[in-house]
Amino acid sequence: MHASAVYAGTFDPLTLGHIDLIERTAKIFDLLILAVAKTPPKDTLFTIEERLALTREVTGGYDNVEVDTFDGLLIDYARKRGARVLVRGIRAYSDFEYEFRMALTNRKLAPEIETLFMMPKESQSYVNSSMVREIASLGGDVSGFVSAEVVEALHRKYAESSGE
Repeated sequence: MHASAVYAGTFDPLTLGHIDLIERTAKIFDLLILAVAKTPPKDTLFTIEERLALTREVTGGYDNVEVDTFDGLLIDYARKRGARVLVRGIRAYSDFEYEFRMALTNRKLAPEIETLFMMPKESQSYVNSSMVREIASLGGDVSGFVSAEVVEALHRKYAESSGE
């Protein structure tokens, strides 16, 4: 049996916490699909094309990880791709409350699709993309939170916006 899962997010940008979950989830499933939200509910720093390219670049070393984009309901995308599991990262209790409600809603809409909650390593449990963007926008060092490729992309993006 071919087991596949979908790990969805804006990945704006992909953090070391995301990478930790990707590494561990890729060991569990035959195929892990990273579904980058095309039209997220929040403004993004990087365009969808940039987020796809960065995510592909950072995860290129994993044979069973595929990067794709989706729009609309995640469960519809998972069904279309034949995935029976949605992977969701939980860093703190505040994440759990939101993710718990979402998992129950998804179960009501698609009872055949399970939600798997995973926690990143403790060293990455407090990091989120918003924090990384804020630190980078103020010229801070984000190398402890994101890959070298993402550090470079953030430098380029903020240099563009400042007119350098």
